[in-house]
Amino acid sequence: MTSTRRTDVSPTRDEEGVLLPRLRLKGVLGRGAMFGVLANLVPLIGMFVVTEHDDRETFLAVVSGLGLIAGGSLLLIGLFFWSACGSDVRRWRDLRTVTGQTEGVTIMAPACVRAGVVGLLLFPGPYGLYHLVGGAAFGSWLYGS
Repeated sequence: MTSTRRTDVSPTRDEEGVLLPRLRLKGVLGRGAMFGVLANLVPLIGMFVVTEHDDRETFLAVVSGLGLIAGGSLLLIGLFFWSACGSDVRRWRDLRTVTGQTEGVTIMAPACVRAGVVGLLLFPGPYGLYHLVGGAAFGSWLYGS
């Protein structure tokens, strides 16, 4: 009666209550890539909100730099966590199945990998826009005011 195992195991969950199938690196990278491509719309829209030419260039440079630095570091941290977890990688929905202090890494691994891929794919869009804005003719809509 003191067992911590669940007795109401459904076919889509294992004995600990974790959703099956477990997350795979390929799926996490694919979803992160999709989110990263869509995230490039944010600096594109933000570029039109920032109207001053120098401010627009600074905005695009900062967004691309932060995407590269944060994305690269989060991806490396996530891959390290993923390798430390072995085959026990869980979704955020499985947070209630975490029983020990060190099992939180099993949930943070895919989150860091996905966020890292988003950041790395966020880098090229604003970086390219930065060079387009820098080379735009004075008075054009791309140059700004």
